[in-house]
Amino acid sequence: MDKGGKALKEKWYVLYTAPRAEKQVCERLKEQEVECWLPLHRSPRVWSDRVKLVDIPLFPSYLFVRTNEHHIHTLLRQQGVSRVIYYNGKPATIRQKEIDAIEEFLEQASEHPLLPGDEVEILCGAMKNVSGKVKKIKKKYLLLYLEPLGATVCVKLNDVAPVKRLR
Repeated sequence: MDKGGKALKEKWYVLYTAPRAEKQVCERLKEQEVECWLPLHRSPRVWSDRVKLVDIPLFPSYLFVRTNEHHIHTLLRQQGVSRVIYYNGKPATIRQKEIDAIEEFLEQASEHPLLPGDEVEILCGAMKNVSGKVKKIKKKYLLLYLEPLGATVCVKLNDVAPVKRLR
């Protein structure tokens, strides 16, 4: 409640975090019962011995919190929170319909990570760094046409990434 006895309206605000601290900050805020949202997407990460799909922030170092303007400044005391994002001298707010649009985008992207005709690059094995076009997608495998070889190969879905994601 504010001084006049009116309930302060909660809005979505944007916090900027320390690099790679988004998940930890979000967990700490949730433990303090602050509504927090970190949009994540799955992306392949390549190590020397394997490829793994990991959840990474859609907007690196940014986190959305739903609170009132009075409380937003107290969140700066949280370890890992660098600053509140401002617009025109006030903490920037995000409308609910924009949050919903991001959620819908992530939902659609997760359902259709690859489509026939997309160009992908093989991430590991004997064909590492070879790119090809997706011909057919099955549950865990896909058929790739490798133009330089004039051949079609079967590759695990987790062993490829869209070319645009790698650049």
